[in-house]
Amino acid sequence: MENKKILLNNINKVHTTKMGIDRIKKNLKLGTNEVVEYCKNKVLDKNCNIYKQGKNWYCEIDNIIITINSYSYTIITAHTKR
Repeated sequence: MENKKILLNNINKVHTTKMGIDRIKKNLKLGTNEVVEYCKNKVLDKNCNIYKQGKNWYCEIDNIIITINSYSYTIITAHTKR
C-alpha cells in the first residue's frame, strides 16, 4: 500500500506525449483531448487497484489498465482488459 501513496502524492507530475494522447484516445475510444485528466481521475478513484511492477505503475479500474512510468510519471498507454 505504501507504493501506491508514492504515485498518488505525485499525481500532479503525471503527463503524456502527443503520441500517447493519440494512442490512449484510440485504445479507450475517448471523445476528449483531456486524456491526462481522464487518466488522473481514474487513478485517483478509490476503487482503482494500483501496483508497481518493474519500472511501471499499473492502475486497473472499470476494465481499464493505465500504464505509467514510475520514474518520469509519463502515461505510456491505457487499454481495456482482455
